Amino acid sequence: MLTKRIIPCLDIKNGRTVKGIRFENIRDAGDPVALAAEYARQGADELVFLDITATNEERKTFAQLVRAIARHIDIPFTVGGGIGAIRDVEVLLREGADKVSINSAAIKDPQLVYDLAKRFGSQCITVAIDTKLTTTGWKVFSRAGTLETEHYTLNWAKQITDLGAGEILLTSMSHDGTKNGFALDITGDVSRGVSIPVIASGGAGNMAHFADVFNQAEADAALAASIFHFGEIPIPSLKEYLASQHLPIRLCY
Repeated sequence: MLTKRIIPCLDIKNGRTVKGIRFENIRDAGDPVALAAEYARQGADELVFLDITATNEERKTFAQLVRAIARHIDIPFTVGGGIGAIRDVEVLLREGADKVSINSAAIKDPQLVYDLAKRFGSQCITVAIDTKLTTTGWKVFSRAGTLETEHYTLNWAKQITDLGAGEILLTSMSHDGTKNGFALDITGDVSRGVSIPVIASGGAGNMAHFADVFNQAEADAALAASIFHFGEIPIPSLKEYLASQHLPIRLCY
């Protein structure tokens, strides 16, 4: 079994780290460069940077901030927000990103997933899926969760896998920021339904929630934000707990 990954997420707005609940009620969570450096020191397995307003504001991700963060960390670094073309990826990789995350652009033009995977390799391309439980099932939402699409989540996950995505970042908008636990049902469906790694996101509130999403939903990684940003769960303590639950985890020594 592959080692399970713990991934802090920096949601960025106007150059600051922010956090909300169900994609609303955004509040400041600190300086992204300082947070990134601290997470690398604590033993995070990877770091995700999402410029959450880039798409809706129709601009590119803050390349300068990406560069500043990359200089302070020594762990894999995924960057997303406002990416819509090969050139955008070239810029971010040059500034220090190891992987990129695309979301709305993939929904608008699924061929982009294939083109990016062919140009940079599947291992470089993460497709983020923002999903919400609707009256007809789990649907995909675009433009920072503001627009419901025609896609059902599992079908879309399978489609982007076939197009060459290297991994999926699956965020339950229904659970985001609630601290009531991950969406085990849809996460499990996607994890078991595709052949690429799935990062679970949305709802982490205690250590047991991480064990649940690994054991019950078979996620490959778990992403969280506020519980790390505000010091509620130190990453070393979380990893020691998961190891005590007999989960394969990279411990921080």
